[in-house]
This record gives sequence, structure tokens and C-alpha cells, in this order.
Amino acid sequence: MASMRTLPKEFTVRRRDPVLVTPSEPTPQETKPLSDLDDGEGMRFYSSGIHLYRHNPAKAGQDPAQVTRLRCGGFIFGQRFCHCVVDAPGGMQFEKAICELACGADKPSVTPSWGREMFMAGDPPARPRYQHLEYREPAGGPDRMLTTPPSQMARAPFFFGPREIAGLRQRAQARRCSRFELVAACIWRSRTAALGYAPGDEVRLCFIVNARGRPDDVPLPEGFYGNAFAYSVAATTAGELCGKDLGFALDLVKKAKSAVTYDYLRSVADLMVLEGRPLFTLTRTYLVSDVSHAGFKSVDFGWGEAVYGGPAKGGEGPLLGVTNYFSRAKNGKGEEGTVVPICLPKDAMEKFQLEVQGLTAEL
Repeated sequence: MASMRTLPKEFTVRRRDPVLVTPSEPTPQETKPLSDLDDGEGMRFYSSGIHLYRHNPAKAGQDPAQVTRLRCGGFIFGQRFCHCVVDAPGGMQFEKAICELACGADKPSVTPSWGREMFMAGDPPARPRYQHLEYREPAGGPDRMLTTPPSQMARAPFFFGPREIAGLRQRAQARRCSRFELVAACIWRSRTAALGYAPGDEVRLCFIVNARGRPDDVPLPEGFYGNAFAYSVAATTAGELCGKDLGFALDLVKKAKSAVTYDYLRSVADLMVLEGRPLFTLTRTYLVSDVSHAGFKSVDFGWGEAVYGGPAKGGEGPLLGVTNYFSRAKNGKGEEGTVVPICLPKDAMEKFQLEVQGLTAEL
């Protein structure tokens, strides 16, 4: 017997004239000047991020909208920001505003503020008041990280959980230090040893220090979402870095981190104008950005906290392994830790792994 089909019910469609849905208030039309921290060669790229969400039974039948849906009922939200306009905290401010609107708010709880004038160079710009090693070439020979073809590079993630951090703290010899400082010092020292630089070659760790939350008086207006950071540099020779204990590297990192003040940021702005907005140097330099506290996972569009929220890739730029993000994640045991994606020449990766194991093993 043939199966019976249920014919669709008839319904009436009324076609009306289209209506333009306008904004609730006039959209500003003006030119916004970037600050001299925004308008640098190193800021002219798009930073990609992703947020992964599980299926939420309470949202069954509801459409999460501008996203990649998964068969399990979860979805992936991706975004790209032009770094000339926002830094990581600024991008998070924007995403949280979207969350608030998606959850029914009439307007964001934090009103965005442009406020770029605080990071403009002087008129005329003053002579930079600091060395600014981040824009000066280091002394020494060639850097194989800049010449090794991609096909000869290896990638591996390294997890620094409670056990690894405990081992590093033992080697810190009672120094007060943050998780970032410990992991950065460990990676820098291990990477330098693995790459086999000559003892007299200058090697550097370059990292981002954000003005937000600094103890000194940086006059950021509420709602500011522009770039409010500088690159700070720890520098020494490969022989000294690898020949001394971890505490030596750690002291250099802490000193460099404390050097970034509001005056330092203004000096960077002056340098940008006077020297043609140079790109930070990459030779024998390991550049890292710590986004583990940016709050990517807390972005909630109504479906709950993300399973993962953060950078879509391990670093930025055309040269593999030169730049890295530090982000937060859990291992198979459910332990919270810092994940560092490492990219090195294939013949250096095993040496790097052994160096890290030696520094993180508990005494």
C-alpha cells in the first residue's frame, strides 16, 4: 500500500511595501585619528579568534544566528579584529557588548571611548627617552629562525600545569614572580639553548606589557578600547642566558616588565613619528603575548561559557615560531594551565623539549 502524504495547508501571503529599519539614533559620520601607538607597522594586521560552545539543552530550537553550527548542537563563533583599532582587552570589551545586546540589554554596560589623544606624540615629538631595544637590531650573527623554510619546521604545544609550575618555582629560589614570568623565562632559555646560538650572540625576549591595571597613573578613560601597550625587552648573550640558572633569566624578565610606564608609552609614540613607524626587530628575538587573562572563555552570548575562547592560531606574522600566544586551557586530567604553541626547526625541537623537562622537573 502506498504511503499517504499530508498535503500542506493553504495560507495567505500579504505583500507590503518594504520598510527601511533605521538606527535608533543618527550614526556618527566622522574621521577618527589613530594614536601613534595604534599606527605602527607592527599593528597593521588582523588578529583572528574563535569561541567554541557546547550544545545547551535550554536553548533547544533557538537559532544562534553569523556562526558555524555543529551536529551536536554546539556552534563556533569566529571574529577578526584590525589591531590598529583595538588590542586584546579592547576586543573583549566589544565582544562583551555584543553579548549584552544578544541577551536583551538596551545598550552596553560600558560605553566605548575613543580617547586616542593620550598616546599621541608631542608637537613637535620629543627625542625618545629610553633605549627601546624592541626597535634596534641585536649584536651577533645570523638567526636560523628567520631563514629555515616552513617545510623544515616542527610544531608542538607545551602545557605548563601545576606540576610544571611547581618545578619552575623551585628553581626561582624564593623569588616572587607571576606564572607568565616563570613560563616566559623557561621558554626563552630553553629555546635559546635549542637553537644553538653562539655564546656571544645577543638574544632577546620581547613581550607585551599592557597599561591597563598598572600601578602607575596611566590616564585611560573608562571604555577605552585602543592599543594601550608597549613591547618590552629582556636582553643578554646566549652564553650568559644558558650558562646561568633560571633565576638569572627570571630577573631580566621582571626588570623588563616593570620598565613600562606611561612615560615609556609616550616615548614610543614619539619614536613612531620620528623614525617612520618601524617594525619591532625579530632577529634572535622571541616575541610573546600573554592572552591567558583576557577573558576569551567568559564570552557568553546566552549559550553559556565557551569550551575554548582565544586565538585561532598560535602566533602572528609571516615567520613561523617568532611570535607566540600564551593562553589558558585544561589538560586531560582537568588541570588548568598555560599552553604555549612552539614552532622550531625540526632538529631543535627535541633539544628544546629536553631543556623544558629539565627545568620543570621537581627537585
